[in-house]
Amino acid sequence: MNSCPCGSGKEYEACCGPLHAGAKTADSAEALMRSRFSAYAKGEIAYLTDSLHPEHREDHDPVATKRWAENSDWIKLEVVTVDEQEEKGTIEFIATYREKGVIQSHHELGEFSCLDGQWYYVDGKLVPLSVQQNEAPKVGRNEPCTCGSGKKYKKCCGR
Repeated sequence: MNSCPCGSGKEYEACCGPLHAGAKTADSAEALMRSRFSAYAKGEIAYLTDSLHPEHREDHDPVATKRWAENSDWIKLEVVTVDEQEEKGTIEFIATYREKGVIQSHHELGEFSCLDGQWYYVDGKLVPLSVQQNEAPKVGRNEPCTCGSGKKYKKCCGR
């Protein structure tokens, strides 16, 4: 089975493959976003250019796109939120990939638009990493260790 990289659980030939081949068009913003992830995984650079909104193609760099697609191992797509209306959509997603042996995540809020019945990728904004603060009170070095050993923190887990 040649499962689709987009994570739909379908075979590539029944999912994103027909979109990449031009046999059909995406019927929603989410379908287009998933097919674009698969296009990166499959090296379908022309599809990435064609699915970009016509008004946003002038600063598109297909050479850099190809380099990123080919030098990365596209691991997983996670759809976080989908907000679709009739002619526009906003999708938050996380694309996980390996580049030069390092696993990285591309967390984006993507904007999509439907023009004359065809969905296009318009633009995206990176979602900043959120910093989480430890809510637990700080343990002093001479207080009992939080692991329950009965020892002082400095002689147990605080080393």
